[in-house]
Amino acid sequence: MASSFADQLWQQFLVNLADSINALGLSDPQLSTLVMDGLGQLAVSLVLLGVFALAYLPVAVVLKLVGKRMGRSRVLVHHLLVGLRYLFLLLALLALMGQYGASADLVKATTRAGFLALGFYALWLAASRLLHEFRRRYHFDPSLGQLLKNSLSVLLVVFAAVTVLSQFGFDVVSIVAGLGIVGIAVGFAAQSTLSNFIAGVTLLIERPFRIGDWVRINDQEGKVIKIALRTTWLRTRDNIFTMIPNDNVASSDIVNFSAEGEIRLRLPLGIAYKETASAAREVILPVLQDHPDVMKRPGRDPSVRMIGLGDSSIDLEALAWIGPYDIDFRVRISCELYEGIKAALDDAGIQIPFPHRQLFIDEAKGLAPWLDSFREHPGTDRAQGEES
Repeated sequence: MASSFADQLWQQFLVNLADSINALGLSDPQLSTLVMDGLGQLAVSLVLLGVFALAYLPVAVVLKLVGKRMGRSRVLVHHLLVGLRYLFLLLALLALMGQYGASADLVKATTRAGFLALGFYALWLAASRLLHEFRRRYHFDPSLGQLLKNSLSVLLVVFAAVTVLSQFGFDVVSIVAGLGIVGIAVGFAAQSTLSNFIAGVTLLIERPFRIGDWVRINDQEGKVIKIALRTTWLRTRDNIFTMIPNDNVASSDIVNFSAEGEIRLRLPLGIAYKETASAAREVILPVLQDHPDVMKRPGRDPSVRMIGLGDSSIDLEALAWIGPYDIDFRVRISCELYEGIKAALDDAGIQIPFPHRQLFIDEAKGLAPWLDSFREHPGTDRAQGEES
């Protein structure tokens, strides 16, 4: 019963398939042959891809096992796997081209182009490795190393593209000339971007600052977070990120607080004329020496010196050195030192003056009646003034 039902279902399927073939106009023997040939070619192609996949998988597994045991050489194994995968795909493509009747010249050109591209990839890997070793040995800035690597990658890609295209008969001279015209047009359309790019390259080569340095650029003070090819990124003390175009950076005055490591804080002070600089120095120096972030070693000891005579004060300057890791907190350290100095001077009874002014009035005839009455009855006028 079940078998008869299955036979009827199969017969109905064949009838429906025949009707569909007739409706599509594929009942012609030539079209049927063409369809069968296409299906046969597709089946052979799938078999070829399967053969190459079966040949690739064992080799890839072995390389991965070797990479796990080699530890540091995992990157090398990864690149070998990429090259092996590319080589198997290239061989599969050549086999498919031969199967589908591609001309011998096209197959040869594809072979040459494929192996040349693989050679350029190997050259890029070797050059990148040499550049990495060179940067590590001579302590190049990471941003400069990245710039050189990107420039090298672009050059190799351009040369590889031109070389591959030349294998297929393209006119390389015309392509280069066209790229030159396009480059000129792009240059005129993006002058500002190119100017910032060139300034960025200049900054990476001259290195007036590095990532992590505290700098002041265009009245913007902050820590250098990133040196890109178009902009320089700063993070201010308020945790605000600022992006400055490299063209402006290159043409501005740059103050680098971190270039030489240790820096000296200068704290301007003033005491009254009735005080002495030596007494103030004895009070201020312990405050500087007791601060945990102030350096205390020969040549970097804190000090207090007199720098001038002001209009209403003796001008002093407290000097304190801080280390490179405390540059980020120099504003906080300065505030703490000022607070400690003020408290110490108050405890010692040393006056911090404020500006005084004396006013002399000559021939003020309009004030004469008031002045005369004040001289005659000073107490009365004072009492009236207090009541008012």
